[in-house]
Amino acid sequence: MTTYWCETALLPDGLAERVLVSVEGGRFTSVEAGVDPAGADVLRGLVVPGLANCHSHAFHRALRGRTQTGRGTFWTWREQMYAVASALTPDTYYDLARAVYGEMLLAGITAVGEFHYLHHAPGGRRYDDPNAMGAALIAAAQDVGLRITVLDTCYVAGGIEQPLNDVQQRFSDGDASGWASRVSQLTGGDDVVIGAAAHSVRGVPQDQIGAVASAFPDVPLHIHLSEQVAENEASLAAYGRTPAQVLDEAGFLSGRTSAVHATHLTPVDIGLLGSSASYSCFCPTTERDLADGIGPSVQLRDAGSPLTLGSDSHAVIDLFEEMRAVELNERLATQERGHWPAAELYRAATADGHRSIGFEDAGMIEVGARADLVALRLDSVRTAGTGGTVETAVFAAAAADVTDVVVSGKHLVASGNHVSIDVPAALRASIAAVTV
Repeated sequence: MTTYWCETALLPDGLAERVLVSVEGGRFTSVEAGVDPAGADVLRGLVVPGLANCHSHAFHRALRGRTQTGRGTFWTWREQMYAVASALTPDTYYDLARAVYGEMLLAGITAVGEFHYLHHAPGGRRYDDPNAMGAALIAAAQDVGLRITVLDTCYVAGGIEQPLNDVQQRFSDGDASGWASRVSQLTGGDDVVIGAAAHSVRGVPQDQIGAVASAFPDVPLHIHLSEQVAENEASLAAYGRTPAQVLDEAGFLSGRTSAVHATHLTPVDIGLLGSSASYSCFCPTTERDLADGIGPSVQLRDAGSPLTLGSDSHAVIDLFEEMRAVELNERLATQERGHWPAAELYRAATADGHRSIGFEDAGMIEVGARADLVALRLDSVRTAGTGGTVETAVFAAAAADVTDVVVSGKHLVASGNHVSIDVPAALRASIAAVTV
């Protein structure tokens, strides 16, 4: 048995002082407030549950700082992204993902939903192991100590009624049946969930969307939805339906579905996501970096669609920034404050986020849950004098304030550093290997 003593901890019913937790088999076996350390591993500051990064493209991290010159749009940025995708091999993908997942762990993220569509070698040639790229992601996460949901993604078209381009050949299994056959060979585990995804209505034709949804009926199911106005226009022109309506008619929307971005929605679209209890996964730092727009987070919540969060292209990896950006974006759009209470945003980043990627037993400090703990400094220039509340975590703290991270009872980050990996050095080396 391992014990941790938390100076202040965020429990399901609120903040508590001097909290002693016991861990066996990677799970909390006891949680007791108002006690002394008694030889336990001490975690100072504000201790919160582990965060869930529900939408990641690990290889996009190589673009940080390299796409900020000149004017452009999502579509021009995409060409730069394709250049990195064309350079990766299973080995360099492992190295890059390991470094990126290390950065996530340092930021308090204990589980990631990796939206994985870079499946094959250049030109679409199959590796000897058809899941070599997915296996590289799993190995990278396990070596770092991060739980992973591989959202293996079906991608068979270059756009609605458009062929694949040269780089997109690496993403495609030919059709939804070929995709499902390959994915069925992947194996999960206690710390690895094999989920499913359709890239978008641009990447999967209308007549194959339903096959993706039904292929693996008991796993998390994700899709990019209405990130760009151009996607909506193309869908209306080809199908006479918005992307959300296409998904609804194909049986894609349900309580296991996450609609990523969900930026440009009609009232009907919002109603479809809400009535199906589909998650809306917002990635505000990416959405502003790519000039996507501001999604209707409040309307989606009020309609019944739970919010989750992701760092997507990793312009930054900071779930605290993603949390507060949801509220701050609403303030900019409405010129009013107070749309998202801090506790709701924190639930999106913890319990609801973990649930949306298949880890229903994570994201809370309670008996039986996975033993994840994240300690935040309360004496940094960002947090000093803020009172150490949930509002501190959401509206003042940053990834740089994370001092310690425990994943399934293992103390993997101490004093701001991974216990076995030099993450900055790993990032420098792995990015240099795939960029020029």
